[in-house]
Amino acid sequence: MTGKKAGEQLERCLEAYRDGSLSEEMLRAALDAARENSAKRQDILYLQAVSTSLASQVQGMLLMENGEIADEIPDPEDWPYQTVLEAVRDGWRVVQFPNLALLLDETRTYGLGCEFILER
Repeated sequence: MTGKKAGEQLERCLEAYRDGSLSEEMLRAALDAARENSAKRQDILYLQAVSTSLASQVQGMLLMENGEIADEIPDPEDWPYQTVLEAVRDGWRVVQFPNLALLLDETRTYGLGCEFILER
């Protein structure tokens, strides 16, 4: 159960408390949901974009969900996000923007474009 669902379950418990219908079963379900959510590992998304703009096209990606590297999706058309902005709109938070110092020397190649690192 995601954090969002656990939060919704807690909201239902509050409503039930207010109207006098809160049960031990409801509280146990909310507690189990919160425990399940806290056991979840951090998700990391690496996106290589063609520029430092959040709206620029993604040209490479790697996804780690719940502590496991996700299977590679070979066709870019099938990637879950075509821009960094799409990932942000889907709940990902940027934890590192591209290192602009690496872009100052155009005579050297520093990998696949501008790397954004996101987490949730």
